[in-house]
Amino acid sequence: MKLDPREYSAALDRARERSQQWIDSLPTRRVAPSATADELRRSFGGVLPEHPCDPVEVIDELATLAEPGLMGMASGRFFGWVIGGTLPAAMGADWLVSAWDQNAGMRYATPATAAIEESAGAWLLELLGLPSDSTVGFTTGATMANFSGLAAGRGWVLDRAGWDVNVNGLAGGPRIAVIAGAERHASVDLALRYAGLGLPTIVDADAEGRILPSALAEALATVNGPVIVVLQAGNLHSGAFDPMRESIAIAHEHGAWVHVDGAFGLWAAVSPAFRDHLDGIETADSWATDAHKTLNVPYDCGIAIVARPGVAKAALGVQTTYLISDAAGTPDPHELVPDFSRRARGVPVWAALRQLGRSGVIDLVDRLALHARELATGLAALPGVEVLNEVVFTQVSLSFGSDERTRAVTSRLIEDGTVWMSGSRWRGRDILRISVSNWSTDADDVAMAIDAVRRAMD
Repeated sequence: MKLDPREYSAALDRARERSQQWIDSLPTRRVAPSATADELRRSFGGVLPEHPCDPVEVIDELATLAEPGLMGMASGRFFGWVIGGTLPAAMGADWLVSAWDQNAGMRYATPATAAIEESAGAWLLELLGLPSDSTVGFTTGATMANFSGLAAGRGWVLDRAGWDVNVNGLAGGPRIAVIAGAERHASVDLALRYAGLGLPTIVDADAEGRILPSALAEALATVNGPVIVVLQAGNLHSGAFDPMRESIAIAHEHGAWVHVDGAFGLWAAVSPAFRDHLDGIETADSWATDAHKTLNVPYDCGIAIVARPGVAKAALGVQTTYLISDAAGTPDPHELVPDFSRRARGVPVWAALRQLGRSGVIDLVDRLALHARELATGLAALPGVEVLNEVVFTQVSLSFGSDERTRAVTSRLIEDGTVWMSGSRWRGRDILRISVSNWSTDADDVAMAIDAVRRAMD
């Protein structure tokens, strides 16, 4: 069937119209969905239709049926799970990525997307203050970004021990000791599982979840052989940062590879107001973060950064006769991440950075942290509310007294739907956790959130 560009026009026009309707509803709609997955499955499921359907009708049906089950994650009143919204330029760029339909794995085949992603990567290294010769790969999210950094570290420490993991695998080789703080994120454990390294050795953390350098030193003193140390930039509940310079120096004294999980917190490095929290971050060996959190680009977009040139390619890259390598010698995008085939995730990152500029990224980070402090101050003023963490970045953890009352307030808040804040458990207590991650959150959203919590408490 011959491609007729006009066949796309009506479907794209309708998709744009329905998308704009959704965006227009965000300032006033309830954040929570009004239908469950099981209810929606009955609408979307059934017997596969026998005959084709007009593309415009498909788009209308899709948008209409999905609407009751959509969470207002792009709303300024969404404070759950460290999920950001989408900047206008990033959304527009993501639409272009779909229209271009480029498989962004090879520089030779898709030079435009490769050049865009490499430029975005260079901007990211500059903003974050990381070594300029680091490699930057774009993954599905921080879990696979963690995997990429840990896989690079796995290959490096084994190579130094005289073992080629790419040829021999892990069986029979030196055991790699992995050391992490007691409050590392679960995605670290998951990435270690994917890498065949098992659970890490856990060392103590302080009351805010920061790893204790003295405990790290004690754990490293017991290790003979290859070792990887995992640090954290941005604790899930407190937002706190591991003491980077001291911890990295201790790890390097023992020949360890140091990987930093910074899904949302690594972005603190762009702001002069928060850079001190990450002093020494640039001395690590690999870093993982998400652009779909603090930077506010569409899902999905993780970022894997490896400081030592050639190490990521050695761990993740592969060559075959049918893949054409670019003569420039620069690694192909597929050699820096686990995927052969993928969409050009870095294009919306370039667009977001181009829209904001350096000052705009700093302002974005500063505003998110400011609104977190405003929420903490306003909520702490309500009778019976206890802010459990030092609000050092964008996370706030609350208790309403007993676990039972905290769960009840959380349930009522979610049922009300004006805002979304997620429950969790921290320090042996049930909590309400607030993550300020959306670029559009403003003072009115903060006031509405405080009022919604007050209503839930009444």
